[in-house]
Amino acid sequence: MENDAALEWRISDGLIDYPSALEEMEERVREIRAGEAPELVWLLEHPPLYTAGTSADISDLVDPDRFPVYDAGRGGQYTYHGPGQRVGYFLLDLKKRGRDVRQFVFSLEEVIVRALAAFGVTAERRHGRVGVWVTREDGREEKVAAIGVRVRQWVTYHGISINVEPDLGHFEGIVPCGIAEHGVTSMADLGLPITMDDLDVVLKTVFDEVFGLVPRKMDVEYEAPKDAPEKTSALPYEAMPTEDNITEEQGEPIESTHPVFQI
Repeated sequence: MENDAALEWRISDGLIDYPSALEEMEERVREIRAGEAPELVWLLEHPPLYTAGTSADISDLVDPDRFPVYDAGRGGQYTYHGPGQRVGYFLLDLKKRGRDVRQFVFSLEEVIVRALAAFGVTAERRHGRVGVWVTREDGREEKVAAIGVRVRQWVTYHGISINVEPDLGHFEGIVPCGIAEHGVTSMADLGLPITMDDLDVVLKTVFDEVFGLVPRKMDVEYEAPKDAPEKTSALPYEAMPTEDNITEEQGEPIESTHPVFQI
């Protein structure tokens, strides 16, 4: 039975432990697939912890005893979650939004870019680099938000994390997303001490613009990152989807070419 109710927008107070969040997401994915529950966007914070994606390299876990480490089951590498970081889990039914996982990941990035722009931050994608980035006045590029998702029978889960005011020293226990040559920043570190409430209001507005609080086909127009090679596919991943989302010969499956995704 299809559940056509409007999406549930949930904001949790306090710190939600990671295993409980994983368990709840798994159950909600099952319910969405079965038509027993509406889609869910869940905004929360976790206690300090590290998560390992399916592409994680153990050598990137610099200090394994610092915080608990969890196998996330999503795409990507090592990520830190903790207080002061807004985590957003997006449990969406792509059968209702266009069966295109590439467009989904691009649209998630767009939510972050537009949300930060509302606070005067120019955040950008970088070719071949996971996450959303800012350029400091001295030219340094630092990550302000991370992405890691999974899709099961067209239902998405996991999602994004935006650094509002976390302890940036906590990132030192890992090589974030396997990228050692660039740093990590936050809204507070950029001189913008916004609150979670401030960000949450903007995220809901931007999500409605990009995805729609009522399910509709994803339609954000792709713009290649400024540093992308001149020959770039219509979306920022090497494989191009057909109407049935079957990749053609011009590329690898998305989980091989863009590791924030895991099927």
